[in-house]
Amino acid sequence: MSAPSDQIARLRLIRSDNIGPITYFQLLARFGSADAALAAIPDLAARGGGRAPRLASRAQVEREMEQVAGLGAGYVFLGTPGYPPLLAELETAPPALIVKGHRHLFERQAVAMVGARNASAAACRFARMLAQALGEAGVVVVSGLARGIDSAAHDGALATGTIGVIAGGIDIVYPPENEARQAAVAEQGLLVAEQPPGTEPRARHFPYRNRIIAGLAHGTIVVEAAPKSGSLITARCATEFGREVMAVPGSPLDPRAQGCNLLIREGATLVQTADDVLEALRPLHLGPIAQPSRDFGASPTSADAEEAERRTVTDLLGPVPVPVDELVRQSALPPAVVQTVLLELELAGRLERHAGGRVSLS
Repeated sequence: MSAPSDQIARLRLIRSDNIGPITYFQLLARFGSADAALAAIPDLAARGGGRAPRLASRAQVEREMEQVAGLGAGYVFLGTPGYPPLLAELETAPPALIVKGHRHLFERQAVAMVGARNASAAACRFARMLAQALGEAGVVVVSGLARGIDSAAHDGALATGTIGVIAGGIDIVYPPENEARQAAVAEQGLLVAEQPPGTEPRARHFPYRNRIIAGLAHGTIVVEAAPKSGSLITARCATEFGREVMAVPGSPLDPRAQGCNLLIREGATLVQTADDVLEALRPLHLGPIAQPSRDFGASPTSADAEEAERRTVTDLLGPVPVPVDELVRQSALPPAVVQTVLLELELAGRLERHAGGRVSLS
């Protein structure tokens, strides 16, 4: 059975060069459909002063879809039924996810649990027991299938519901020793990947994975983490998303506890038991999660930028990342015009987006 043409067009759009989640959403909001956006990209890139990006072909994405189906997996697309509601709230929500397992877990309340890969035995035991207790209370545990705390969290919640978010393709196991664990999560829980099949995880993929982990959950628990670690990136994502951040305290003599102790000092909720987690989440009035609406109708406010306006915005940009709001303030142009210029520059390969809504010339 062939895939719906709209899904093929959406996948073509996100698999094309120079198109990330923010650009994807802006293109759909402006043009109303993925097909219309694909047709408009060459002209937009030319206005941005660059060559048109490579667009993924229909044959390319059809081959990918066949491969995904052959792996027993499938897709969920942003703005369509089945997409995780909490994740859909994010400005940087992945336009398409590849999933394998029990998709209904997206509809349940979830907590992320992350921590050190080289975690202590005591911390792994605590994470496993905490995940088990949360699962028995009806909470889904989300983690990243890494060594250490992630693995312990999945083990503790496997029987009650766990979601594993991986940095590479849905068919790639990393680390290799987690092959049986990843297969168990896909069979008994839910396995989630943003990258196409066959993608080996690279360093740049892990921050993207971390935002998904935080975005799927009402709150993030850090069990053990060094001050500069991926776990703290996940915690920062949760803070940016307006989600609860929780941390397990540890000995000041253990470097692996310094990150957690720092989070607590900065205002994270101190966690010692599952009851602490449930109490922190109680103000959120946990119940059925409603799917947020995403209007992808063509936007009447997205006027084409004139050359003078385009030059004004471009002149304000440089190699140092600057918030988009600051560009709007200094240019004195309507936000829609500024966003249009940034869209054109990105499609032309001249703009780079950074965390916190910042942009720079590439």
